[in-house]
Amino acid sequence: MPRKRTLIPSPLAWTMQPAPVPPPPLPVLAERGGTQLHTPLPVAIIDTREQNPLSFRRFRKWFADVEERALPLGDYSVGGMEDSCVVERKDLADLIQSFTTNRQVFINRLRRMSERPHSLLVVTASLTEIKSEYPYRGANPNRITQSLIAVLAGLRVPFICTETHELGEEIVASYLYQTFLYDWLERNGHGRHLADGDL
Repeated sequence: MPRKRTLIPSPLAWTMQPAPVPPPPLPVLAERGGTQLHTPLPVAIIDTREQNPLSFRRFRKWFADVEERALPLGDYSVGGMEDSCVVERKDLADLIQSFTTNRQVFINRLRRMSERPHSLLVVTASLTEIKSEYPYRGANPNRITQSLIAVLAGLRVPFICTETHELGEEIVASYLYQTFLYDWLERNGHGRHLADGDL
């Protein structure tokens, strides 16, 4: 019996070609009753000790300013929220070193991050890269991957993997913007949501 041909191929047969779209003018807008709220812009803080800092040049309209100064914890934060908002960024080589050679120092930093209300670990490498063999390194990809999951499950510090440094810039910029916005909404009596009946 001949096989029946379908007009739409199965989603399993689709191939994804990575082609990120340009970032939006602003990550999100807050509104009440269908009217946009006039909310201030945050000040992004980049730690002066960051080795290969993310650039927020493409996102200048998302921030009132971008400052470089020493942070008490992490690589990125928001002005006025340095003690509550912490973003730690790692590229693949740094992540491997942090979970092997510098493990105790990194775990202590993650423990301190877990005490903050807004903490995020951003890895500028794909999960596939993290889980694959590392050339010229004795580190075990399974150990690194399971350490990340332990950070999530045990310390409750979320992590995001991005395929490129540039995508990492957008994710961190958006996280800083939205963390500030939610905090501002809550402090100014608007509740912790962007729109009525929504996030």
